[in-house]
Amino acid sequence: MRKMFEEELQELHARFSEMGMMVNEAILKSVKAFVNHDKVLAQEVIDHDHLINEYELKLEKKSFELIALQQPVSTDLRIIVTVLKASSDLERMGDHAVSIAKSTIRVKGNKRVPEIEEQIAEMANIVKTMSDDVLDAYLKNDSAKAKKIAFTDDEVDQHFKKIYSQCVEEMKNDTDIVEGATDYMMVASYLERVGDYVTNICEWIVYLDTGKISELNSNLDE
Repeated sequence: MRKMFEEELQELHARFSEMGMMVNEAILKSVKAFVNHDKVLAQEVIDHDHLINEYELKLEKKSFELIALQQPVSTDLRIIVTVLKASSDLERMGDHAVSIAKSTIRVKGNKRVPEIEEQIAEMANIVKTMSDDVLDAYLKNDSAKAKKIAFTDDEVDQHFKKIYSQCVEEMKNDTDIVEGATDYMMVASYLERVGDYVTNICEWIVYLDTGKISELNSNLDE
């Protein structure tokens, strides 16, 4: 009985990891599409979002089944709770990737500002690295790495503020850029939120390792 339960937990781990990789790919593609003005790639992100949503629903269902049928305690329960909560954060990250993709389609043809797009690409690289690293930290149950990743979110916030300020200045100087700059600000805000959700997952990794819920980023909200 115990062996079967452990196999189910491993399966839960594997499915969560697969979902994480799908989300990371969606983030990468959405930003690449935005920076390269690639409407086709943006649509691909939108079209595949339902797969991420389905993964989240399956993980949620399986987690509740394990809790109800196995009545796990201590470490086993922490594993299930971590997957249950962190998969919800992954799903939200996927939603933001879709929002970036939709911005790509909407902004295509508007006046562009290469300097701001470079800043967005730089911000996106930090967020993508955080997303990759948090998945690795989860697989290795590395709470120390999770805490380090959470600190990186400060860099994301700084990029967001810088991009926001640049957009405001551009709009003051050129009314033709207002629509495009608004999309830049929205995309930067989506990336900033992805960074927050990565930090949230970092908190669950710490919980998985220690059994304690730690607030690693006071800016987080639902």
